[in-house]
Amino acid sequence: MSLQINLQGAVMDFWTMKIGGWSMTVGELVTFVLIIAVTVVIARIIRVNTRRVMKERMPRNTLSNLEKLVYYGIISIGFVIALSSIGFSLSGLLVAGGIMGIVIGFASQTVVSNLISGLFLIVEKPIKVGDSVNINDVAGVVEDVRILSTTIRTFDGIYTRLPNDKVFSSNIQNYVAHGARRFAYSIGIRYRDDADKAKEVIEGLLGTHPLILKEPAPQVFVDELGNSSVNLKVRMWAPSTHWYGVYTEMLWKIKVALEDNGIQIPFPQRVVWFEDTLKGDITTRQQEKT
Repeated sequence: MSLQINLQGAVMDFWTMKIGGWSMTVGELVTFVLIIAVTVVIARIIRVNTRRVMKERMPRNTLSNLEKLVYYGIISIGFVIALSSIGFSLSGLLVAGGIMGIVIGFASQTVVSNLISGLFLIVEKPIKVGDSVNINDVAGVVEDVRILSTTIRTFDGIYTRLPNDKVFSSNIQNYVAHGARRFAYSIGIRYRDDADKAKEVIEGLLGTHPLILKEPAPQVFVDELGNSSVNLKVRMWAPSTHWYGVYTEMLWKIKVALEDNGIQIPFPQRVVWFEDTLKGDITTRQQEKT
């Protein structure tokens, strides 16, 4: 019994023994190390699960940044808890951290705004890599959506970086988010041409194209009686990924089909009176009266 008491006493003496010139005991050191070790294990587990859950929902670079943010955030929280467990006073650290936070907050409010906007973009997903979009008058293909910025390759091949707060607060036009897209032409024919025949020719041409949707059905109708032409409005739907090719192809085919059927697209006509001609006509009329 006395041996057991002596052993317990020795353990307690060792546990409360000061380490060198420090005020920290062996027990506090072991507690500090255990908390750090457990924190690292928890951070790694959460990091792995974050990657597993989000790998199909965001680009690789963005996911890597998010993993690091989660991992080091958890370790920072564990480090603070470990310091408090060994009796370290956090009041001075909190005051210094508060002052530094205010300074950093003023200096990096744009960065924070971009960061928060990037997280909202990742969660809401109004755009994704590969989408054709128009954001803040920048039209092109989305190349990457990062935590702080979004990269767009314009249709001219120019890479443009947009801050995420601008992306999130702007009107976003996503050209491929919907499976189909409508486009239209305005085509003029001569007044002496048969408008019903022109509609029939155009409708027959649209009905044979494999990429023009049957539902919603194409529309061809007289839209306006212009100064020099009867204007027909032609509307059709095509898959969003192929609409531009269909748009450029069908405009020329409609022109050729109308001309093959004797229907021409007129050009504006004006009657011009020259001053000398007017004076001559007036003089002639006056002589005829006398």
